[in-house]
Amino acid sequence: MTHPQDQNPAPAPESLPAADHDASDTLLERVRQAAQDNTPLRLVGGDSKGFYGRPVSGETLSLAAHTGIVHYDPVELVVTVRAGTRLADLQAALAHEGQQLAFEPPHFADTATVGGMVACGISGPRRPWAGSVRDFVLGTRLITHDGKRLRFGGEVMKNVAGYDLSRLMVGAQGTLGVIDEVSFKVLPRPAESATLHLEMSRDAAMARLAEWGREPLPITGAAHDGETLHIRLEGGPGSVANTRKRLGGEPDYVDFWRRLRELELPFFSRQYDSRPLWRLSLPHRAPSVPLDGDELIDWAGAQRWWRSDTPAETMRRHAAHAGGHATRIDLDRPHGIETPFTPLSPVLTKYHRRLKAELDPHGIFNPGRLYEGL
Repeated sequence: MTHPQDQNPAPAPESLPAADHDASDTLLERVRQAAQDNTPLRLVGGDSKGFYGRPVSGETLSLAAHTGIVHYDPVELVVTVRAGTRLADLQAALAHEGQQLAFEPPHFADTATVGGMVACGISGPRRPWAGSVRDFVLGTRLITHDGKRLRFGGEVMKNVAGYDLSRLMVGAQGTLGVIDEVSFKVLPRPAESATLHLEMSRDAAMARLAEWGREPLPITGAAHDGETLHIRLEGGPGSVANTRKRLGGEPDYVDFWRRLRELELPFFSRQYDSRPLWRLSLPHRAPSVPLDGDELIDWAGAQRWWRSDTPAETMRRHAAHAGGHATRIDLDRPHGIETPFTPLSPVLTKYHRRLKAELDPHGIFNPGRLYEGL
């Protein structure tokens, strides 16, 4: 079974013009003026992930016009792209060369941008096997609090100058600076793909996944919806065919992974279930969390979605006891909710404040997006 995208080859990337200098200069000037006036800025790309985090009050600084692929070398597996570029356009350009962003980022809307993808740092179902957004960022160019452009990292893995600061931007939600450009490592798309489903209980599925995890099987997706274990196999045709025979099960619809990635399965719809939606990030083989509600498991057990009326404090306590943390997500609130993330410990709060003061001393970049006062 091949990818559905393979049936309709992506167009050549000539539709990705470089951004004009006016858009770039406007960003610099807006940041300089905001720093001078101590005016908070709400950074926006496509605003497709506005629900993820806390609401931000400030003047909107849009990066939507700052688009274009700056450099793409399919042979070296590296691409550098401006932050306002639509994620769909970048993926179409990569697909034309038979390549992909291996961490399978979600879009949540057609307007999703590369900058928003990096700022939120959300990866798709392939994450445990391929890596996260952070693992594929080679370098960034940032607009700093004083309206200057600084480049960190580069376009090769061995160029480590500033490498950690580039990765620090992943998941910072724009609170430390404006992402101007990002360089990524890209990978070839798999030659073959197959999706299977096996009817079994949650405990049986977790035991089976633990067993398979000790072997070099071409699994790149594993999710359990309460009744069924969904498995994705990707790799060479022979490897996929042999593993498919070994695991058994029935063919599943390929679109399952897109719907899971984009949170479009019925489980995520308020019409299906009006109880609060929680995302628990846990160690791979963490035990079952004793909660009331319905559970959907992704990442072979490392990401667990819950629909539950359990109080937030109790939810987070159980997640911490299992070695992880809990995030509240409300897809119907486009600008976020007041307390989505697990509160920081006093020690981590101190380090977050120091980092914010160093990189954003005026407090102008998405203030409060992650935590109140940061």
